[in-house]
Amino acid sequence: MRNLTPTLRQRVFSPLQRPLLALSLLAGLCGAGTSASAQEQLNLYSARHYQTDEALYSNFTKATGIRINRVDTDDAGLLARLKSEGAASPADVVLLVDAARLWRAEEEGLFLPIKSAVLEQRIPEQLRAKETAQGTTWFGLSTRARVVVYNKLNVKKDEVLNYEDLGAAKNKGRVCTRSGSHPYNLSLFGSVYEHLGAAATEQWLKGMVANMAREPKGGDTDQIKAVASGECGVAITNTYYLARMMRSDKPEDRSAVEKIGVVFPNQQSWGTHINIAGGAVARHAKNRANAIKFLEYLASNEAQAYFANGNNEWPAVPSVRPVNPALDALGRFKSETIPVAVVGSHQPQVQQILDRVGYK
Repeated sequence: MRNLTPTLRQRVFSPLQRPLLALSLLAGLCGAGTSASAQEQLNLYSARHYQTDEALYSNFTKATGIRINRVDTDDAGLLARLKSEGAASPADVVLLVDAARLWRAEEEGLFLPIKSAVLEQRIPEQLRAKETAQGTTWFGLSTRARVVVYNKLNVKKDEVLNYEDLGAAKNKGRVCTRSGSHPYNLSLFGSVYEHLGAAATEQWLKGMVANMAREPKGGDTDQIKAVASGECGVAITNTYYLARMMRSDKPEDRSAVEKIGVVFPNQQSWGTHINIAGGAVARHAKNRANAIKFLEYLASNEAQAYFANGNNEWPAVPSVRPVNPALDALGRFKSETIPVAVVGSHQPQVQQILDRVGYK
């Protein structure tokens, strides 16, 4: 007879041992099944790619025992995936990083309206979707301002005090931006559309196109560096990109920051445009109770502090005060108070204007 090694797969059992073995294996499988089903979980689709968020997820699991399964990609990729998956989607919570994107996803029916006393009490009304009889579809969880940066050697601060100045003749050949159709800009332009109306907004954007130092390209950090180098005189950026460079250990980042000035626009009128990162329960969520619990956790003091101190965003909850030297250095400012949902809703009209004026 061939020599057999004493493994479970190869071991020889007597007729008396075989029934006992079968019962033992069955008990083990049942026990494993019970353990797996008892493990609470949450499937998260996230467009947030910030290392500091890892602590948020870890702390939530420690506090609740709910395991988070995460899919990370950009906003457009997440929304395309949700649409293609339909009712079979495993997503429970969706995190996006712009008001225009949140509005678009809501319009496409990708979110589930929910009712949460915690979220309604902690998140200001202007930072969440419009409430319906079924509930609210999405909630802002952190905020960032869209500011103007200028080259201190080539541009005077009083030449760029308002967003409207970017389209004025005095700034011809100075302006740099990322793509006009990027959601960060669509949200800003939607804000201006709400304040000025369609005709004035089109005239303003036409002026911005005429004032470009180069064709729109790159991200917000690229705009800051282009202003510092003198390639551009003025640009627009979200504050957390700027704060990240202010806190950077890289000498080149610190040097670039020293060469630029920062303006919170429209302090004498409607205030600086505020955008959000926000979250929603996915339309076909299978773990809805866990999804709501997670969103409520992200509105807690602990999580709000992580947004501010880790990723240089301002908390959405007004009572939470960040401890962040870069945000402190930027100072206090007057922000606009229009609902971010309204800003997102102007996206189609704004895109049509951008096409007409040739804003790439």
